[in-house]
Amino acid sequence: MKKKYTKMITRELAAATRQFDEENIVDKSRPLNEAERAQWRKAKAKIGRPKIGKGVQVVSLSLEKGLLERADKAARKLRISRAKLVSRGLESVLAELQ
Repeated sequence: MKKKYTKMITRELAAATRQFDEENIVDKSRPLNEAERAQWRKAKAKIGRPKIGKGVQVVSLSLEKGLLERADKAARKLRISRAKLVSRGLESVLAELQ
């Protein structure tokens, strides 16, 4: 098992990192294999929000200012986002229709 860089003395650290002092180290590289490519894609991917249902679609709405103020106040009281409040309202109305 390799010793961690933080646990090495100066001489050990210099020897362990000597390869990084070389120029054009990229010339010694090789193409990634499939497992490495998968690991690279996973590391490179944006984390983002967890997908709920079919995902999210951003929409623009026009609301009367007083209604929006009341909605924001209710959302703060419930400690949820405005989007969550709107989603709950839509779910409630749609459930009544069925």
